[in-house]
Amino acid sequence: MSLRIVVCVKYVPDATGDRHFADDLTVDRDDVDGLLSELDEYAVEQALQIADEADDAEITVLTVGPEDAKDALRKALSMGADKAVHVEDDDLHGTDVIGTSLVLAKAVEKTGYDLVICGMASTDGTMGVLPALLAERLGVPQVTLLSEVSVEDGVVKGRRDGDTASEQLEASLPAVVSVTDQSGEARYPSFKGIMAAKKKPVESLDLGDLDLEADEVGLEGAWTAVDSAAQRPARTAGTIVKDEGEGGKQLAEFLASQKFI
Repeated sequence: MSLRIVVCVKYVPDATGDRHFADDLTVDRDDVDGLLSELDEYAVEQALQIADEADDAEITVLTVGPEDAKDALRKALSMGADKAVHVEDDDLHGTDVIGTSLVLAKAVEKTGYDLVICGMASTDGTMGVLPALLAERLGVPQVTLLSEVSVEDGVVKGRRDGDTASEQLEASLPAVVSVTDQSGEARYPSFKGIMAAKKKPVESLDLGDLDLEADEVGLEGAWTAVDSAAQRPARTAGTIVKDEGEGGKQLAEFLASQKFI
C-alpha cells in the first residue's frame, strides 16, 4: 500500500519586503511579494527523502490561502511533490492559527494520509504551534521539531535536538511531524522539475467542500486578534564618537552609560 504523505506549506510575505498592516489589522498581502515559506521547504525536502526510501509513496502538498498561494504549491511541486490541494475561500481572510488548524485538519482528512509533515513554524506568524494543534484535531501522535526523520514499518522516527541533549522519538502511523531548518538543505527545483510541475494536478477546495461554516474561520471566528499596530520608528544615526585622542575613553563612557560594561 502506498505511503500517503501530506506536507502542509504556507504562502507568506517576503520577509525582505516592506510589510504593512491593512485597515483591518491583518497583513497587507497585496503590498508585498509572496513566496513559499522557507521553513516549509525543509518539510518538502524531508517528504521527498522519505518517499525515495519507501517502496511506494505519494506526496501531496496542501496550503490554505489566496489565489497567489498557488505559487507556493508550484514551488513544492517543482521540487518533486506529486500533487497539490489548495483551500481558497474569501471567508478565510483573517483566520488565525486555531482556525487554520481546523481547515487543514478537514483538508488532510479529505485527502487521506499516513504521515503529515510541517515546517517548524511559518516565517510570518512564527507561532510554531500549528503541528501540535493539527495532530490534536486529527487525533494522532505528534513528533515535533525533528532535525532527523525516517519512516520504517509503519513507524516514524526522529531526533529532536535540545540545548543540552538530543532525544530519539518515534510514533506509530498515522502521525504528524514537524522538522527544523537543521534537517537538511532543501533542493533547488530543476528545469525539468519546473516544467513537470505545470502538468501536476492542483485540486481546489472551499469551505463548503470541507463542511465548514464561515463563522468558524476568518476574523469572525478567530480566537486571537490584533487590537492595534504602529509603524516602527525610523532608525536614527545613533551616537557618533570621533577619535581625536579621547575616542577610547568616550566609547567606554558611552558603553558604561548604556550599562553594557
